[in-house]
This record gives sequence, C-alpha cells and structure tokens, in this order.
Amino acid sequence: MKFYDYAIIGAGIAGASLAAEIGEIGGRETRVLMLEREEFPGYHATGRSAAFWSETYGGPGVVPLSLASSEYLRSHGFLTRRGALHMVRSGNEAELDRFLGRYSETGATLNKVGRDHLIAAVPGLREDWTCAVHEPACSDIDVAGLHQHYLRRAARGGAGLECRAEVVSAGRTANGWRLICRDGRTFEARILVNAAGAWADGVAELAGAVPLGIRPYKRTVVQLALATQPPPDLPLVLDMAGSFYFKPENGRLWLSPHDEDPAVPCDAAADELSVAQAIDRFQHVVDWPVDRVERRWAGLRSFAPDRLPVYGFAERTDDFFWFAGQGGFGIQTAPAAARLGASILLGETGSDPFTGGISRGTYCPSRFSRE
Repeated sequence: MKFYDYAIIGAGIAGASLAAEIGEIGGRETRVLMLEREEFPGYHATGRSAAFWSETYGGPGVVPLSLASSEYLRSHGFLTRRGALHMVRSGNEAELDRFLGRYSETGATLNKVGRDHLIAAVPGLREDWTCAVHEPACSDIDVAGLHQHYLRRAARGGAGLECRAEVVSAGRTANGWRLICRDGRTFEARILVNAAGAWADGVAELAGAVPLGIRPYKRTVVQLALATQPPPDLPLVLDMAGSFYFKPENGRLWLSPHDEDPAVPCDAAADELSVAQAIDRFQHVVDWPVDRVERRWAGLRSFAPDRLPVYGFAERTDDFFWFAGQGGFGIQTAPAAARLGASILLGETGSDPFTGGISRGTYCPSRFSRE
C-alpha cells in the first residue's frame, strides 16, 4: 500500500488548488493524493457556479483573498471584465452609503452612480430602480478552465487522483491515517486534509474531529431565453437587498433569486418555487419578455458560522487540516487561498509576496474554540 504525505478529501476547486500548491511548495517528493467521491472532480459546487468574480462577493472579510487572487486570475486569462451594478429601489438610497461604508477600508473599487447610468447600462430598467454602486473590476470567470488548470498543475507536481472514492472510515494509525473507501480501497497518509465542501463537517466527524458548524445552503440558477437577446455588454446586475442577480451568457441570461435555503449535503436540484421566484423578481426589474426557461440547476454553498473560510489544523492536532467553508467565493479566491493553505500546511513561516498581507489568524479553526 502506497503511503502519502497528504490525503485531500475532495477534488473540487479547493482540493485541486491546494494539491497544486503543495506540490510546488513541497516539491515532487511530497506525496499528495486527492480522494473524490464522485465520478469526476468538480461535480458539485465547482461545476455549478454562476461564474463571476467580484471584489465584494463574500463580504469584507473575504476581500483580501479576492484582491490577492486577482492578478493571478487575470494574467492567466481566467477573467473577462464585465462590471457590476449593485442596485437599490427608490426610497432605499441610504443602503448605498451603508454598503460603501462596509467596504471603505478593504481596497475594493466602488463608485456610486445614478439613474442615468443605470438606464444606459440596463435598457428597459423599471422606474423604481434609482441608483447603484458600480463595481468596475467585476468579471466573468472561466470556472472550468481554472479547475482544469489546477488539476493539471497538481498532476505535474506528482499528485494522484482517485475518483469514486467516497471515504467511509478514517482511523488513526502509528504513522497517520488509514482511509477506507466505500468500495474497499484503502489508503494511508500522514496528514488528512478536509476539502470536502458541503460534506466537511461529516468528514470531521468521521475522523473524530470536532465539527465547526459548516453548513450547506442551496443556491438556484436558471438560464433564460429572452424574446430579444440581452446586451452582450450588460453588467452583472444585483439587488443590494439580496433578492436577485443576473448576467448575460452566450446570448442567454443567467438568473438567480439569490436564494439561500439550508440543505443537507446532497446532489442539489432546482425546485419549481425557486425558479418561479427568480422569474417573478426579474420581471420587476426590467421589461424584457421571457421566452422560455432552458436550464435550471442548484449548487450548495457551505459556510462556517461567521461566514469566513477555515484554513488550518484542528485544535490540538497536527494531522487534521481544514480547508473548507468557502461559500460561493472559493473559486474566485482559489489562488490566494490555496497558497495560504499550503504555506500553513507545510509550515512555511517566511513572508510571501502573494499572501503576505493576509492574516492567517483570521481564518484559523481555533476561532471556534469551545473552551
């Protein structure tokens, strides 16, 4: 039986990016294995993203990771500039100042714009939408391309990948961990890395670690064919109150009701009520007739109790590592998050120009200590 230094449970964007960084920091002699429960990596959250990068996505505490990831994503061709408008209805203009205040110290580039800007950017906008915060750096992100990029980097670094490898037993041995999969395959590793997304707390329980309260929430997206194609340069349009967002995609429109329904770890599916809510809310924003719903899907976004990601070793252990709780922002923060996670995992203490301005303690699991 081959023995690994690191066994990563999950090969979505979290597991793949971390495996790539471990291989490059630790060298090819570092033995890394990704264990993926599905038939192929990225089946769940990674494969169901609404595919945009936003400086404000995830809240102020996530901005450092997003900004640190920006240059890598742009220089490798994964981002295409689109811009975003966070809109408010008439009578709610004070929300703009509160929104801007939340991000005033983060380094995000945000500007207040009025009705004239909105109707130029969003033709057919209904009258009660009066102003917005413009986020010029918001971009489309090539999610599949980025995920494959990290899988290739991980493979070049010597990482292995086992699919259909659902871990059902995780027990400690004298040398680390023995992991048994549902089909009987067995693997051993010195350190177990939990990058299991919606299943992260379940993996912790399996390994005898204290769960952190990471909970999955369902998010629905529908693809609409409109009577007239949406403008190709339409920005990402969001309700600042959090009831919808939409953007064009290859002549169609991707629309979400911005739902956040508590869920159990599962193969999430869009329900009729969420689809109907999305369309109803959309029709209160613009006067664009909907021809038909072409596709619908749902994904699980998993959050720790404080809505920040969790990177680091479980308390009082040096062999169980959390890399989870990344909500819907794990894709757009992957470069910085993976570099940060790998440096903690491998015990790197020097200043890294990529993540040097990011506080490791902000995302440490010990913040949930129950002692």
